[in-house]
Amino acid sequence: MLAEIGRDDFVLCQVTSNPYADPNAVELTDEEFAKGSLKRVSYARPGKLFTANLQLFEGEAGVLKEEPRTEIVQQVVRLLRSGSW
Repeated sequence: MLAEIGRDDFVLCQVTSNPYADPNAVELTDEEFAKGSLKRVSYARPGKLFTANLQLFEGEAGVLKEEPRTEIVQQVVRLLRSGSW
């Protein structure tokens, strides 16, 4: 979850166990979590954003520490600023 945008809607970033050779993927290990964890090393993919309403959430796997969360947000901003089509 990257941002709450109001009315119980959120901007989210895909997290997967496969980096898909994505140069922007941010590796997430247990050490990156302040609370909880994922079952295996995973990758946040800043180029794969989507929105979802709180009603679609089934639970919380964990909470990232500030450093990896900031890195993901910086990657999103960098991608948006690049303006590549």
